Amino acid sequence: MKVIPREAGRVTYSTEIRNLKKVPFTSLQRALVIGSILGDGCLCENWSKTNYRLFINHCIEQKEYISWKYDVLKNYILSEPRYYARNNSLTIRTISHSELSELRDTFYRDKQKIIPQNIKKFLEDPRVIAIWFMDDGNAIIRNANHIGYHINTQSFTREENKLLAECLYALYGISATLEQNHGRYRLAIWKQDSRKKIRNLIEPYILKDMYYKLG
Repeated sequence: MKVIPREAGRVTYSTEIRNLKKVPFTSLQRALVIGSILGDGCLCENWSKTNYRLFINHCIEQKEYISWKYDVLKNYILSEPRYYARNNSLTIRTISHSELSELRDTFYRDKQKIIPQNIKKFLEDPRVIAIWFMDDGNAIIRNANHIGYHINTQSFTREENKLLAECLYALYGISATLEQNHGRYRLAIWKQDSRKKIRNLIEPYILKDMYYKLG
């Protein structure tokens, strides 16, 4: 297996890495990045604070999921998923990249993740929603019956959740309500036709090991 020299410390050791920073993401890679930003991923500064890299962490039970993310992004990742015993999780981290820096400007304000006003254009790719759902979604099961879906957007404000709900309805006719949870808000999809619409939308992109989230 070819080893790419590391982007480490205060020196970029390889022309190869510098060239990688100029290679555009594929449409799938971009969808994965955006879906992960909406979900469990974060964009972190590189050492020089001039560009950003994507940091993704998932619990060990989602090993196949993070392995898939690694496979999609591996031309921008310098090492395989790393295990952390203290929280029983796996982590991947990309090199810094200009596209990630642009997304950081869009999805962050004062180091806080936000939902931008132009979020609708990012949600036009169903793969973004599928990856976001695999990160933060779950089926609501009561008395052995599947009655709805949650997308756990509690890190966003009420207004940001409202904007997400409006975009899902405008793009796909999916009706999502805002539900309070421990003083924060998340999206809940209760109506049967909307449950069917979101399932039909994202099911083609849901990984086998994450299929349980569909209920």
